[in-house]
Amino acid sequence: MASSSSSSSSSTMSALKLKAVSAANPNDTAKKAETVDLGNGSDVVFIQRLIPSEQSWNWFHYLDKHIPWTRPTIRVFGKSFLQPRDTCYVATSGLTQLSYSGYQPHAYSWDDYPPLKDILDAVHKALPGSSFNSLLLNRYKGGNDYVGWHADDEKLYGPTPEIASLSLGCDRDFVLKKKPCKKSRDGSDEPASKRLKKSGHDDQHTFRLKHGSLLVMRGYTQRDWIHSVPKRAKAEATRINLTFRRVF
Repeated sequence: MASSSSSSSSSTMSALKLKAVSAANPNDTAKKAETVDLGNGSDVVFIQRLIPSEQSWNWFHYLDKHIPWTRPTIRVFGKSFLQPRDTCYVATSGLTQLSYSGYQPHAYSWDDYPPLKDILDAVHKALPGSSFNSLLLNRYKGGNDYVGWHADDEKLYGPTPEIASLSLGCDRDFVLKKKPCKKSRDGSDEPASKRLKKSGHDDQHTFRLKHGSLLVMRGYTQRDWIHSVPKRAKAEATRINLTFRRVF
């Protein structure tokens, strides 16, 4: 997964205010999924509370304590700097090696940390038909930890990757932004703002990722959009994010 910083965008912000879904049984994890159509074959599925709070905290504390977190040095635009969050990579044996921003993480096994298999099962149960075989964990230890604008468009994920992101701990904003330009059918560059007016879709969306929530990007989202978890001064506590993907 490549990441890069970006200057602030003048794009219209569209904060998605999704109504919380209640359930008679607080242990029921089959919560209603909200689907946001991004246009042109891209969409996002958002489940505000996939995992019950107590179970989410149990997993959070296990991961925070037992995962072999590392904060690697990466290269962006030819410059080296310390990645602004902790990370760990888990994958099924025999897959193509992950590499991003000049960094190639060691791939741990699912068996090394058994609760990860339980979390994977919960995600698969929520997303029938999905089949993830890799997991990138990120730990944000405060508001200064972040991930810059990027798209998970590496070839090893295929042309239309499904990427499921489970959040544990501190609430953080997740921002999606339309890529600035794309070749039109006649081969000329057409500004994103012009394309978006034609399609009727907003060019930026913000999701508030809460403890136990699941966000899924599908279709051509990685081709046409970039995303980030920006710095937030008031986000003082730790957030752990588990991002599930399928490597081909």
